[in-house]
Amino acid sequence: MSVATEFGAFGTFISLILESDLQLLTAALVLKAEYFSPWKGEQQMFKLDIGWPKTPEDFTGQTFCVAVDSLHGLVYVGQRGDNVPKVLVFSKEGYFLHSWNDTVEMPHGIFVWNTETGSSVWITDVGTGKYGHTVKQYSPLGKLLQVLGTPGNAGSSLIPLQFDQPAEIFVEETGEVYVVDGDGGMNNRLLKLSDDYKEIWLTGTNGSGIGQFKIPHSVTVDAFGRVWVADRGNKRIQVFDKVTGEWLGSWSGCFSEDGPYSVRFTADYKYLIVAQLNINRLAILAAPPVGSIGDCVIVHSVQLADETKPHLVDVDMKSGAVYVAEIGAQQSNFSLDLVWVQGMLGEESAMSDGVYMLCLSGGEKIVHQKPHEQRQLHCESVGVEVMNYTVKENENQMALAKHQHRAVMHSGGTATQHLDKPVT
Repeated sequence: MSVATEFGAFGTFISLILESDLQLLTAALVLKAEYFSPWKGEQQMFKLDIGWPKTPEDFTGQTFCVAVDSLHGLVYVGQRGDNVPKVLVFSKEGYFLHSWNDTVEMPHGIFVWNTETGSSVWITDVGTGKYGHTVKQYSPLGKLLQVLGTPGNAGSSLIPLQFDQPAEIFVEETGEVYVVDGDGGMNNRLLKLSDDYKEIWLTGTNGSGIGQFKIPHSVTVDAFGRVWVADRGNKRIQVFDKVTGEWLGSWSGCFSEDGPYSVRFTADYKYLIVAQLNINRLAILAAPPVGSIGDCVIVHSVQLADETKPHLVDVDMKSGAVYVAEIGAQQSNFSLDLVWVQGMLGEESAMSDGVYMLCLSGGEKIVHQKPHEQRQLHCESVGVEVMNYTVKENENQMALAKHQHRAVMHSGGTATQHLDKPVT
């Protein structure tokens, strides 16, 4: 059983902060998932950091990708749009630092590579112009250092190396490179390149069989020598041996609703975070230890607001924070602490289908409200925010609904809300 926590959209980019020790929470999640019931007051694995970034207006385009430099405390965001900088650089606290735009056309994936001698930023470019169909390496300030592929020309050749809409890149400490190619183009393949960018092995053709792909969209490598690929069109994750390229297995049982768009491991490599764009969800899966990958198990999920569309994610390997690039969210100045219901309902209290209105910031009442019903809600605190919550039978969740049904109440006053339609 998985437990979902739903967050509203507070901008085109969100940061999730690790709430508590994942290792300690594993047994509770696997053995007794109801311990994470939001209305019983237990902690969630992640909470939304609504203060990131400090100035959301710095996002002037559509965000597609994000990479964390854990060593230097920097976050790189790739965005698209006309006359906008393609790469934005923030501090890990969310302060905008600078931007750059040189030779970047349509960023799709982004990755930070740290070595003893310095750092660099790798970007996959799926543009169709003179800079597109390439994988490029930049300095932290945006100076172009290396170009893989043939700029402006799509292809499948290995000598010279060509790509067709390369989706994402992962670079190991040794300098060995993994590229998933491509994002809807002629190629459906996974390449491993040496530190001097020569082919070590290649696997994949278009199809649904073992080792075949339909839009390989994201790639990552674990601590046990396995390469994990989000095979988006086939709604599965495939796993390969990083030394030989041998196929080790696949996961499909967790992705019947939507295929995986992004794959990243948590800092302790015990969980795999998977973005599912079309259902606006982050699924957190138990990562298998060395050996057989077994079957996929969703131990937790983060349900995002409608139409936010999480595309690619990255993890701060020091703090454990998860950063999510959302291509569908709109800018919003609305800011609200997410306060789960704690101690308001006893363990035996039954919650039927319908809409519950919760007084936040010190309010004390939950009032059941049926769809299409108009009701007054009294709160004692000054300036209390009122939010709608939905509760579904047989699901261990209370989901934060959309913000359009919202009212502010004052001391001793009342607020009236009318639901035009059931909140789903």
